[in-house]
Amino acid sequence: MNGIIEIENMEFFAYHGCFEAEQIVGNKFVVYACLHYECDRAAVSDNIEDALSYQTAYEVITQEMMKRSHLLEHVGKRILEALYQHFPQLRYARIKISKMNPPLGGKIGCTSLTLEK
Repeated sequence: MNGIIEIENMEFFAYHGCFEAEQIVGNKFVVYACLHYECDRAAVSDNIEDALSYQTAYEVITQEMMKRSHLLEHVGKRILEALYQHFPQLRYARIKISKMNPPLGGKIGCTSLTLEK
């Protein structure tokens, strides 16, 4: 059985960006995760040990978001790799990272990057 966990609107203040000011001042980021996993065992056992814990997934994402990077591609790749390391039952993952109010010289709500594995 295939289960899908979605963790939406995770907010982080982090220091990702190519401009020196972004590395010093930081910015708000919003992350969305969609995790497809094999959930037969958890569905039968009703035991958190058999499940893909969204609490643990959030903690993994948080750890990677706190590591400074120039590019969102680098952050997203680290998040995906860490999730696959923590969850052997993971079959497919999509991560969307949005930089809120990016410093592009105009009024812009956000720019986003989506990676899938």
